[in-house]
Amino acid sequence: MISFWKRDIGLHPTAEWEPYCWVNVENPTNEEKRYLLDELGVPDAFYNDIEDVDERPRIEYENGWFFILMRLPYKNTDLKIPYTTVPLGIIFKDEVFVSISFYRCEVIPDFIQFSVRKGILIKDHFDQVLRIMLSSSVWFLKYLKQINNDIKEAENQLERSIRNEELQDLLRIEKSLVFFTTSLKGNDILLHRIKNLRSYRDTYNPELLEDVEIELRQAQETTSVYSDILSGMMDAYASVISNNLNIVMKRLTSISIVLMIPTLIASFYGMNVPNNLESHPWAFGAIVIASITISVFALLIFMRKKWY
Repeated sequence: MISFWKRDIGLHPTAEWEPYCWVNVENPTNEEKRYLLDELGVPDAFYNDIEDVDERPRIEYENGWFFILMRLPYKNTDLKIPYTTVPLGIIFKDEVFVSISFYRCEVIPDFIQFSVRKGILIKDHFDQVLRIMLSSSVWFLKYLKQINNDIKEAENQLERSIRNEELQDLLRIEKSLVFFTTSLKGNDILLHRIKNLRSYRDTYNPELLEDVEIELRQAQETTSVYSDILSGMMDAYASVISNNLNIVMKRLTSISIVLMIPTLIASFYGMNVPNNLESHPWAFGAIVIASITISVFALLIFMRKKWY
């Protein structure tokens, strides 16, 4: 899907391309790809790099074209990895400014709504790049809050569980945090390279640049804290699950021993040999009472020693 956005006080949709407008492309079709390559002159190599889901953040300059690739947070439909990151490529030269993503992230629509709501005036290409980076850092923090809630929910379930499913949930969250950590580090390196461009570093809005650095650093620190907490929690709860299983096995063993006593007595007196009680009418009742008494006595011993 391709859309055109005019830079004014906020971003406003327009029907077709015009100079210095923002061309936003999500999940491009073959026809849209041809439009980008043939009509707007987007370099084919840059387009192919964005298509690679594992591409790392970087900035390139070739034949007057700037190519900036950053990582955006993405809520995955795959339950194996609930949160991950995806590449967003920004390509611009003179009057052309294009962003391309092969995934529909929440970052871009939120960025557009925020710019309209706050009446933000985007003065140039790099100003818009920095504002998109700021929005992506804010969304990293939003998803980290959701991850923290998922950790708390899994923690509550683990306290009374002897299964591995909850531990596997934490493992999936840990994978998401690894993706976040790697992508945030890449975005941080990208920001420093943009910041140090000699021809443009005097044109940046210093307040905007500071906001991007603060949000990016906060997202990195939060991810690091959650990752450390989660690693320690998984080690601790792996021991808890093992301990819970040991308690269950101890109780089952105690029950087996208590039940074995009347079974053993019945086996002795059920043998086809003389036992001096075969001719007494009260023999069966005496054996039952003796079995129950010894079993209760054994149960009391187990409870006293806290074996049960």
